[in-house]
Amino acid sequence: MGKAMKSAAVIQNKAAYHRGRVDGFPLGWKDGHWFGRCESVVRRATPVPVKRPLHVLYVTSGKGFPYSPLDHGIVETLKTVAERVTLVVPDEDVLKVATKVRPDMMLVLDGMHMAPEKVQAVNALGVRTAIWFTDDPYYTDITAGIAVHYHHVFTLEKNCLSFYAERGCPRVSYLPLGVFPVDYRPRNTPFELRGEISFIGTAYWNRVTLFDQLMPLLAHRRLHLSGLWWDRLAEYERWKGIIDLGKWMEPGETSERYNANKIVINSHRAHDDGTFNQNRAMITAVSPNPRTFEISASATMQLTDYREDIAQFYIPGQEIVTYDSPEDLAAKTDYYLEHEEERQEIALRGLYRTLRDHTFVSRLNQIMDLTMNG
Repeated sequence: MGKAMKSAAVIQNKAAYHRGRVDGFPLGWKDGHWFGRCESVVRRATPVPVKRPLHVLYVTSGKGFPYSPLDHGIVETLKTVAERVTLVVPDEDVLKVATKVRPDMMLVLDGMHMAPEKVQAVNALGVRTAIWFTDDPYYTDITAGIAVHYHHVFTLEKNCLSFYAERGCPRVSYLPLGVFPVDYRPRNTPFELRGEISFIGTAYWNRVTLFDQLMPLLAHRRLHLSGLWWDRLAEYERWKGIIDLGKWMEPGETSERYNANKIVINSHRAHDDGTFNQNRAMITAVSPNPRTFEISASATMQLTDYREDIAQFYIPGQEIVTYDSPEDLAAKTDYYLEHEEERQEIALRGLYRTLRDHTFVSRLNQIMDLTMNG
C-alpha cells in the first residue's frame, strides 16, 4: 500500500472513530443516567436481611428446571434470614435427616415429589411443616391430597384459601412467590437485543387469542416473543421472524430480555385452559403470577391484564399498568413508547415497590413467622 493510500485509510479510520464517538456518546450517557437511577432505587428499597435463630430444613421441588431456579433462590435467601439451613431433595431419607439435625421447621416447595408418609413422620418429631404451592389453581386435583399433611399451607392463589380450608387444612395463608433479585434486576443489555415490546411465556390458548388480535396492531413496533407453542398463532408464518419458538430461558437471560425492552407484556394463564391443567374444581384465578414480580424487578414497565388482587401488590397507573383488551393494550403501548419519562417513572416505582415488599426475603420472613407462631 502506498503512502497516499495509507494516509487515506488513516483519515477514514479517524473519521469513523469520530462518528462512532459522536453517535455513541448520547446513548452511553442515556444508559449511564438510567442505570444510575436504577441503582439509587435498589439501594433505597432493598431491605437488610436479619437472621432469625431458626434452623430450617428445606426440601426442594425435585422437579428440575424450571423449578430449580426457584429452589436456588429460596435456599440462598434462607441462608440470609435463618441461622441454619439444611437442604434435602424429596427422594432422600428425609426422616433420617430430620431426626439427625432436629430442625425447627421444614419447608417444602411444590411437594408433588414428596411422599406424604415422610411429611407425617417429620410431623411426629414435633417439627413444624410447611408447604408452598407454586402452581395454584392449575393442579389442585393433586395438591388437595398433598396439603392436608402439613402444619401450614401457603398458596400463591387467593381463591385457593377456602379450597384448602374446606379439605381440612387447619392453617392456610395466601403468599405469592415474589422474586429473587439476584436473578431479576436492572441490567445493561447488549444493544443488539434491544427492542420496544416483549412477551416471554408459553402460548396457552388465551394468550394465542390475545396475540392473534394484538400483533397486527403492533406491526409498526419492534416486538419480540419467546416460548413454547407459538406456532399455534393463526398467522405464525407471518410473524415467525420475531418469535423464538420453543425457547425456555434461564432467569438471568429472561431478565436480560425484560431489560432489553421498554415495555413487557404480562398475560396470565386462564384457569380453565385444557393444556396441562388439573383443576376440576374450576377455581378461578385472581392473583398475580410470579412473572408480575420478575418483570418489575427488572426495572421495565409492565403492561398486564387485570387481575382482581393485583392492586394489593402494585398501584395501577403508578407502579404497573393494566389493560382490558387487545385494543387497549395496543393503545397504551403506543402512548407509553411516546412518553418515555412517564414510562420510566412507572418502571422505577414498580422496581422500588418490588424490592421493598415482594422479594424472597419478605416472603420467607412471613413463612417463618406464620409457621412457627401459627
